[in-house]
Amino acid sequence: MSSSSLSSSSLSSSSPSSVSNASHYSLGGRQVGRLGYGAMQLAGPGVFGPPRDRDAALAVLREVIAKGVNHIDTSDFYGPHITNQLIRDAIHPYPDDLVIVTKIGARRDDKGAWLPAYSPEALTAAVHDNLRNLGLDTMEVVNLRIMFDTHGPAEGSIEAPLTALAELQRQGLVKHIGLSNITPTQLTEGRGICDIVCVQNHYNLAHRNDDAMIDALAADGIAYVPFFPLGGFSPLQSDTLSTVAQRLGASPLQVALAWLLQRSPNILLIPGTSSVAHLHENLAVASLVLPADAVNELNGIA
Repeated sequence: MSSSSLSSSSLSSSSPSSVSNASHYSLGGRQVGRLGYGAMQLAGPGVFGPPRDRDAALAVLREVIAKGVNHIDTSDFYGPHITNQLIRDAIHPYPDDLVIVTKIGARRDDKGAWLPAYSPEALTAAVHDNLRNLGLDTMEVVNLRIMFDTHGPAEGSIEAPLTALAELQRQGLVKHIGLSNITPTQLTEGRGICDIVCVQNHYNLAHRNDDAMIDALAADGIAYVPFFPLGGFSPLQSDTLSTVAQRLGASPLQVALAWLLQRSPNILLIPGTSSVAHLHENLAVASLVLPADAVNELNGIA
């Protein structure tokens, strides 16, 4: 069946037994499915405090594993602490093939604001918090979130915090290191300090500042993990996406995710949700292949 013949109901309501139809890519030497899961939305409003429905959050995590997802993205500053505790309570002991990726470099104040936390002491405490709340002895991948500007990448040296994280890697608390919210200059600086296995930045159909970075990373076998697949769209861009999605019998989010999967083989997706039904919609993207005319139309959004 071609993607253009898929009906809206057949795609959006599908409940795949696994995500094996999605290809895999190396993340820190481990093969993970390119359709992963981001746990950010499991916390309360504003990614702060407990979820409105704890049982529903646990059910989503168990369904993630049941459907064969083996890449979960999280952080102990989601909640804070709550999202990682939910992950542990729902699915620990973890499947052997599961790769849990966290991020450090920020903290929350008592009102939920996001603040930088770059000192060696803060980074060490953050790694230990993640380990404790997830019930792990070693973190598989830790992304250093750069917070020079909370709204996006901003130039500045990352040598001091990344060197501190690399020391935690040497101590055996962290296996692999990634970077988040970075510029190309910071990527070059970071790769001179330690091996970088992934980059996690804002990237989507309408926000394509990292096109050259993605291609360069792909050439070196390094994963790129985009966040905000629908973030930063203008009304006109959203209309174009919606028109293409309607023609393909899919939701705009499904088409945006499918475009990312087809953009480059090193892109790993981590769509988040607190709903089992929405999780199924996201995983259905594994079977959605965009035809060339749709890709060309979508490319014009940027």
